[in-house]
Amino acid sequence: MPANSLLYGKTIGIIGGGQLGRMMATVLRHMGYHLIVLDPTPDCPAAQLADEQIVAKYDDLEAIKQLREKTDVVTYEFENVDLAAARYLEAEGVLPQGAKSLEITQDREKEKQAMLDSHQPVSPFKIITSEAELDEAIQTIGLPAVVKTCRGGYDGKGQVKLKTSADLPGVRDLLERGERLIYEAFVNFDCEISVVFTRGMDKEMCYFPVGENVHRDHILHTTTVPASVSDTVIDKAKQAAREIAETIGVVGTFTLELFVKGEEIYVNELAPRPHNSGHYTIEACNVSQFEQHIRAIVGLPLLPIYFHGASQMINLLGDNLKQYFNHPERLTDVHIHMYGKSDIKPKRKVGHLTIVAESREALNQKIKVLHR
Repeated sequence: MPANSLLYGKTIGIIGGGQLGRMMATVLRHMGYHLIVLDPTPDCPAAQLADEQIVAKYDDLEAIKQLREKTDVVTYEFENVDLAAARYLEAEGVLPQGAKSLEITQDREKEKQAMLDSHQPVSPFKIITSEAELDEAIQTIGLPAVVKTCRGGYDGKGQVKLKTSADLPGVRDLLERGERLIYEAFVNFDCEISVVFTRGMDKEMCYFPVGENVHRDHILHTTTVPASVSDTVIDKAKQAAREIAETIGVVGTFTLELFVKGEEIYVNELAPRPHNSGHYTIEACNVSQFEQHIRAIVGLPLLPIYFHGASQMINLLGDNLKQYFNHPERLTDVHIHMYGKSDIKPKRKVGHLTIVAESREALNQKIKVLHR
């Protein structure tokens, strides 16, 4: 074991107190660590399991310094962490993930460049900041296309799908707000997959089984494992993950989302943290994406991953809760996770369900029971 490993009894800080932080908190508590959460919302989901919450904005450097003073190591549960805060924590030697992954994944232009630097296949794209550049992108890349803000945006926010010129007003609205945009050719893909992996400080990497994602209204609806793709596609996706991880210098759990068309892959987005599409690992694997993440940032060896055979994760939103909980008799083979959020709103993630089986055939039977 590395000499700098942090054993039980030490204190971990998490920037961000949402559901990912809550699931990290559950694991690190089991492992014997103390927890301090920094989040501007009092009694946020992760803070409900913490020793202490620092209620402050993410760019409050005095609060960040307070977090550093009280903790032995710091991590984050989302990529929109203030970069100045991340760089300060990295310089203090308490942010094993570093600031580079954040800097890259906070900005879609830098993210695409990182993909190119690691020689990954991506859909044709162009950065646009003006009407003239938009016109040029339409001429050179064509339609249909997807236009996204380079910074911010998630679950479909800050995103416009261009099918025809009739959809251009939505893009022009973003340009008028001074947004820097990325114009990407639309990939008519067969499916979307996720590669969730963990990389330790010793550069060891462990991959979780590749999941197949289905979205509704730009929000992840289900992840089913194993993905219904060939071994060739899985090998390509894992190789892409390794090359990107080595280019960026990843530490901790990290996620690639990819489009699959035939036997070809296109890397779409990166996430420098545990991911919604990896929640199935809590029940379907011997070690979850969250435990591997904590092991990585405290310097413990990663565990070899064993998978039960098949699983599906279903996101619970404010507007589909009743669909499942009005029929508790259908939850026979279902694991329930609720995130402790005070406001239950439409399109807001408030929990998830997980079904585990020994095969895809057995899994499909259990899914039918849930939706009968």
